[in-house]
Amino acid sequence: MRKSLSRNPNMLRTMVGVGLVLILVLAYAVYSNTVDSEYYGYTTTNEPIQLQMQEDVEGEAKWHATSEGALTWINVTISGASEDTTVRVEASGTEWYYSPLLGAPDAENFICGEWNEFSESCTLGSVHEAQFEGDNLTVRGLVTLKLPIDGLGYLQSEDMVSAEADALSLIAGQRDTVIWSVSVLDTDGVVSSQGIDLTVEIVTHEIVSISEFKLDPIQESVYSFATLVGCFSLMLVLPLMVYYSAMYKAKRDERIRNETPEPEQ
Repeated sequence: MRKSLSRNPNMLRTMVGVGLVLILVLAYAVYSNTVDSEYYGYTTTNEPIQLQMQEDVEGEAKWHATSEGALTWINVTISGASEDTTVRVEASGTEWYYSPLLGAPDAENFICGEWNEFSESCTLGSVHEAQFEGDNLTVRGLVTLKLPIDGLGYLQSEDMVSAEADALSLIAGQRDTVIWSVSVLDTDGVVSSQGIDLTVEIVTHEIVSISEFKLDPIQESVYSFATLVGCFSLMLVLPLMVYYSAMYKAKRDERIRNETPEPEQ
């Protein structure tokens, strides 16, 4: 390493210069996102609301209810139905996304669409059906992908006033009145509602608070410095490992040659 630096004195200056440039770039990135951020976070309500379902015809497993507001989730849970029956969930006035993976234990982060990509397992329509198997069945759907699923979203705006206006406009644009209809069917049509329990929950969103997005400068500086040290460590450690491995192999080969007796003539 010393020989390399003595033969190329600009090497050390180049490494130090690149390190200082990276530190300045990272410092400016932290400063710009801390002092003058163009992104704002908005928090919304995210509590489930249980709908009061009413039977269309007494004694038949077909119910309806009306919801209002900016909806994301619709959760329909049915128990007590016979196997091989079909649960049909219909939304009058809007279309919604359905997939068996929504809310599944092995797919907790599945939300149909993310980063402008849409899963093929999700279908969009006003009516969705699921086959009843086992003791109970839960049909989960997403009414919109534009609202924050976990109640926290971000948007880009010029200032706090415009950010608040944009957030309120987003919520207002998703408000709708929807008539939900749930029915349990077999090959003969709607089955009897005796022994069947139904629960329908929706999740609506209203603006709670809006705040400017800021980074913790100390924390981000520590992360940036650790990243910088890690990058330079990789740049130095890997070549040094190769160099010392080659030197060790050369010395070992030379020792073996010295210890091996020469054949007698």
